[in-house]
Amino acid sequence: MKNNIKIEVQVTYLEAQSNIEQGQYAYAYTITITNYGQIGAQLRTRHWRIQDESGDVEDVIGEGVIGQQPHLAPGESFQYSSGAVIKTSTGSMKGAYGMINDEGERFEAEIPEFILSEPYTLH
Repeated sequence: MKNNIKIEVQVTYLEAQSNIEQGQYAYAYTITITNYGQIGAQLRTRHWRIQDESGDVEDVIGEGVIGQQPHLAPGESFQYSSGAVIKTSTGSMKGAYGMINDEGERFEAEIPEFILSEPYTLH
């Protein structure tokens, strides 16, 4: 498969940066992007959809990630950390990275949905 980008996510609840009384729940997430394809590809854009328990949805669209547009040769990985603040104790995030491969073809790498949750709030 020519374009085969896999995205893995680890989430951490940031208790010290959260303010439950004010409805602010802070989360950090670490993303690992790996190119399992047969051709190099560059991450150009991101589109996140962040949803909290109340149904509020925030779309975040922009260039690159953390100010970078990393190029991944076949077999290479890129890892970065970022964060999100939501108004409820649980929520979810999903999205896509806009990629362009070394032949100039554009494609999307899907970011699978993951859960933002305080420890011990899900049963």
